[in-house]
Amino acid sequence: MDLYREVILDHYQNPHHHGTLDKPDAAYTDANTVCGDEITMQVKVGEDGRIGDVGFEGSGCAISQASASLLTDQIIGMHVDDVLKLGRQDVLDNLGGIELTPVRLKCALLGLGVLKACVYTFKGEKLVHEDEDEE
Repeated sequence: MDLYREVILDHYQNPHHHGTLDKPDAAYTDANTVCGDEITMQVKVGEDGRIGDVGFEGSGCAISQASASLLTDQIIGMHVDDVLKLGRQDVLDNLGGIELTPVRLKCALLGLGVLKACVYTFKGEKLVHEDEDEE
């Protein structure tokens, strides 16, 4: 468990794909009003529909920021339709299965929600809200 805490701390202190992209294909920002975490995601999508680059910026707790960083590593090269299939368990797997309280779970899932909204924006589709308890 300590190894996963170290990974989370490292991603929080040295986030991957942190910053803005030059001419992104889509961007989206959202916040967790309960604790004040905020994340903006930007994506560049290739002609083949795969994520070519991703950038994020944000502020908040270690869980929200590390989760977003880990997610950006995961999606490079993924097709946008496969990104939309990612769910709660993918985020928890990225975090190494650490125990999260319901409030911390919302922190961990913020980046995924923002990412999906960003992809829906790219596709020109309406955001589909998922029930977090289903997965």
